[in-house]
Amino acid sequence: MKRKYNIVDLFAGCGGMSDGFMKTGLYNEIAAVEWLKPQVDTLRNRLLNHWGEESAEKKVIHFDIQKNGQLFSPFCGNNEYKPHIGLDCAIKKYGNKRGVEIIVGGPPCQAYSVAGRIRDEYGMQNDYRNYLFEHYLRIVNRYKPLAFVFENVPGLLSANVKGENILEKIREELSRIGYEICSNVREHALLDIGEYGVPQKRKRVILVGIKREVFSSPQGALNDFYDNILPQYKSNKTSVKDAIGDLPFIKPLFDEESHKNKIAYEKATCDITWHIARYHNIRDMKTFKLLADDLKSKKNKYATPKELCKLYKERVGVKSKSSIHRYHVLVPEQLSTTIVAHLYKDGLRYIHYDPNQARTITVREAARLQSFDDDFEFIGTQTHAYQMIGNAVPPKFAECLAYAIYDFLRKYTRKQ
Repeated sequence: MKRKYNIVDLFAGCGGMSDGFMKTGLYNEIAAVEWLKPQVDTLRNRLLNHWGEESAEKKVIHFDIQKNGQLFSPFCGNNEYKPHIGLDCAIKKYGNKRGVEIIVGGPPCQAYSVAGRIRDEYGMQNDYRNYLFEHYLRIVNRYKPLAFVFENVPGLLSANVKGENILEKIREELSRIGYEICSNVREHALLDIGEYGVPQKRKRVILVGIKREVFSSPQGALNDFYDNILPQYKSNKTSVKDAIGDLPFIKPLFDEESHKNKIAYEKATCDITWHIARYHNIRDMKTFKLLADDLKSKKNKYATPKELCKLYKERVGVKSKSSIHRYHVLVPEQLSTTIVAHLYKDGLRYIHYDPNQARTITVREAARLQSFDDDFEFIGTQTHAYQMIGNAVPPKFAECLAYAIYDFLRKYTRKQ
């Protein structure tokens, strides 16, 4: 039997990273921390009912990671959070005397997102999420794992807060507590997730950090990980149609009577959960059909941002001079555009390619484009489900990463 490593998942969300690591059978998840209740309920449900983790209720701590003092120790509960046993106790109870060996996760990325900086009048300079990484590193320093995985958006590479480069601040703090990340993050750690079987264009910074004292040549080992070990798990790209093409047809309803009752589509006959179209008005449905027809017929009348922006203003009545449009049809033979959490507010950039369905993608389709299994159940509302899917690490990539981390640690720490 192969030796299993103990992992802790921080900013765990609904468990995309956890699910990928668990699929390998090479890891024990001894604790996870998440502050949003639907995500906590979803992760607990997955660990209990799919992975048979009877202690899921205690292992998944529903708490704000910023409240360090109350995170590590038993907490009696308040109006926001129910009682928990404390992260220290969870690790001691479920760590099999080895404690934490790997920490995974990534702080919320909105503060580092280039799009977020553009939308915010202060360029996200005053956003508290700029410094959530400090809490992540504080936990790394507390438990001293062999390695950690820190996932974030490409905007991390250029993020500056009040004249301070965030990536360099992370590197300096890691060095102070005895850890290293690769010297050239842009060259090594900026990864195209679509190369690992995930059916979407999704670039992410994947920082693998290692405990300096365990490795005779930390930078050599890290270069080996990114250049040789992880790439072994790349696979053929999966298209949108490959991912969602077999899901049942959903019939649109264009009659005014149905829409008076906020019914825009018939329910599909389907045993798969969450394959339900979100509500759209008749105007938007006709636009979806028009754009999907344009793509399918290859007329390409609306192939440019200029034409899409013009159409959007005509249909919605927007007088803004902005060149930003709101429409995008997923191309069946290609990778999907990046699935983002903002999908829960605005799904117009995720229009289904079939003109006869005249709709945007369902929760289940979004989940498949993020490589979640069909038996992965999301607990909460439709809004919650879209949000947690968009924020998640795709489980398929997390699985590849988990195998690579295992190979890496077995290669370089076997003597220890």
